[in-house]
Amino acid sequence: MTHYDVVIIGTGSGNTIVNKRFADLKVAIVERGTFGGTCLNVGCIPTKMFVHTADLAATPSVSSRYGVDEQLLGVRWPEVRDRIFDRIDPIAEGGSEYRHHSPDSANITVYDGTGRFTGVKELTVDNKDGSTSVFSADRFVLAAGSRPVIPPIPGLEETGYHTSNTIMRLEQLPRRMAIIGGGFVAAEFAHVFASFGVEVTMVARSSRLLRQEDADISERYTQIAQHKYDVRLNHETISVARNPNGSIQLKMLHPEGLAELTVDEILVAVGRVPNSDLMNLAATGVEVDPEGRVVVDEYQETTVEGIYALGDVTTPHQLKHVANHEARVVKHNLLNPDDRIKADHRFVPHAVFSSPQIAAVGLTEAEARERGIEYVVSVERYADIAYGWAMEDTTGFAKLLADPKTGQLIGAHIIGPQAPTVIQPVIQAMSFGLDAYAMARQQYWIHPAMPELIENALLKLELHPES
Repeated sequence: MTHYDVVIIGTGSGNTIVNKRFADLKVAIVERGTFGGTCLNVGCIPTKMFVHTADLAATPSVSSRYGVDEQLLGVRWPEVRDRIFDRIDPIAEGGSEYRHHSPDSANITVYDGTGRFTGVKELTVDNKDGSTSVFSADRFVLAAGSRPVIPPIPGLEETGYHTSNTIMRLEQLPRRMAIIGGGFVAAEFAHVFASFGVEVTMVARSSRLLRQEDADISERYTQIAQHKYDVRLNHETISVARNPNGSIQLKMLHPEGLAELTVDEILVAVGRVPNSDLMNLAATGVEVDPEGRVVVDEYQETTVEGIYALGDVTTPHQLKHVANHEARVVKHNLLNPDDRIKADHRFVPHAVFSSPQIAAVGLTEAEARERGIEYVVSVERYADIAYGWAMEDTTGFAKLLADPKTGQLIGAHIIGPQAPTVIQPVIQAMSFGLDAYAMARQQYWIHPAMPELIENALLKLELHPES
């Protein structure tokens, strides 16, 4: 049986671990899907390329407010799609080629297939070519990612549907689309396809969209979405069927009874599940929590010594920047077993590239109350800063939470233009312990730039320093 020093399962952030410092080690990399992982191929990067294009397509719908008359003459979907994937696909192919054939990868063996443990630190790979490989290793890195959740809706499999993995490669734009789900994937694709002229219906089981966000952000986004799309709240899809003319019929249950909806395509966007179940982790003794996430300690090590895990397969933060951070921690700990470092998950930010954009870091009000944490809140509207006023933004705002005695920020939530960029100074302040007063007063804030939203919100916090 072949034995390796290190085996990495997954080529998303896991692929970034092995560099020249591993040249004296015998390494194997296992990939069941497309080289590069979710972010590159079906996640962050292509979706944001679609979002940027959608932002351009949506401009004429609001330009007349500013005295500029624009028209959207059309969306050449094949060109939109191909421009994006003609850039992305070669990157994935190049990454695979590099790991398979580059002289820099002479110590690396790549297995194209699904790896599953068949013993303690023993892996069997069902290769795509039909063969099987069995090998062992001293150390493993589990970086197998996640996949879309498919709800058990009667008729869904028979009718056909799309997930975020496939929806971006449609042959043509549909006239009508149902998006089942109310989270960030649903919100981003609703913006994309509605901007391209598709009649979008969002079908959500909950009473508001983006319910994982702070309640004020979630409620504001839901209000805005209801003016942009056909939003069906408190609707549970109970069956799906194909009509004789090729259209799709959804039946939904809601508090007032039964409803039906006819569309041309369905996007299922109800969440993602870790790929831990594909690896038969019990065979090697690795513990998994009730949500299917691999259990790790502060060093990203699992319950089995020498087996590490990172990214979507282990963290509730299914975010590329979290996976990248964890990959850096794992890389260091593999190379420096006697001087390991801990992962830092204190202030993990996230963003939703919807319309409008959303960004957040830290605690929501509900979480602060549940934990019994004393806090003060301030809210600043985009309309009340110069740039927001110039844009005539009437719906966006920033909400900050802080410890009233120390002035330390404990949460920030923004909905509005450039939210993922505007929030960055808050992330930095929280990470390095800069209090709200010092942050607001001891630096310049460019006027009339968008970050004044944060400056003004900081100044509104009613802080009560300890005497």
